[in-house]
Amino acid sequence: MMTFLRDTRTVFSREFAPARRDPTGLLFEMGQPLLFLFLFGSLLDGAVGSSWQWFVPGILVMMCLTGPMGAGYTLLVELIGGSMERLLVTPLNRTAMLVGRTLKDMLVLLTQTVLIILLALPLGFQLYPVGILLAVAQLVVFGVGLGALSFVLAIKSAPGGTLFYIVSQSILFPLLLLSGVLLPLDTAPGWLRVAGQVNPVTYIVDAQRALFAGDLVNPSVLYGTAAACGVAALGLYLGNRAMRRGV
Repeated sequence: MMTFLRDTRTVFSREFAPARRDPTGLLFEMGQPLLFLFLFGSLLDGAVGSSWQWFVPGILVMMCLTGPMGAGYTLLVELIGGSMERLLVTPLNRTAMLVGRTLKDMLVLLTQTVLIILLALPLGFQLYPVGILLAVAQLVVFGVGLGALSFVLAIKSAPGGTLFYIVSQSILFPLLLLSGVLLPLDTAPGWLRVAGQVNPVTYIVDAQRALFAGDLVNPSVLYGTAAACGVAALGLYLGNRAMRRGV
């Protein structure tokens, strides 16, 4: 266990070093979420009740999708460049390689989440501390699963990388649009509502909105937590297996 923790810390430090040296990249990644927050959120003011309590959780789920799902890109670059092969011949634990990379992405996600919440406060967003802590924990669990699945996709896409871009871009926007992140699906055609019900992100979005509103006993919290844990379990299983088999 001590060896595993040491290797995880080593991989985390290696992955986080570029972001620590040049944090402007993290702010650049927030350009689109901030644009949606200030412009699209203002358009929804009054259309969905308390628009900021409804919209901010959706923005955070959007960040959770676009960030960890793209985390495999850095791994893909290392696979193509050959640096990952040199890392694999070291005595580092393969599972620690996966966990260390995932923890780096989660720290970035947490930092961006705090910033979004702080920026939303002057707009009328209300704080419910317990609900926010539970919501962030749920996002982290969900993000861990997405990041691990992204690593699996990167490994399967090497050395060309085409598969990674096709799959990640093909599923990202349908997952977003069919989860009600930007617009409610209540008035959507029946086939769209059915598609939304089989989308696991839908349940996480509903749970996030309930938690950020302070409604801790809402049934959607249970469904969203189950969906997040399911994605995390699947991602960690497949990611760990892919890392152990090597690249």
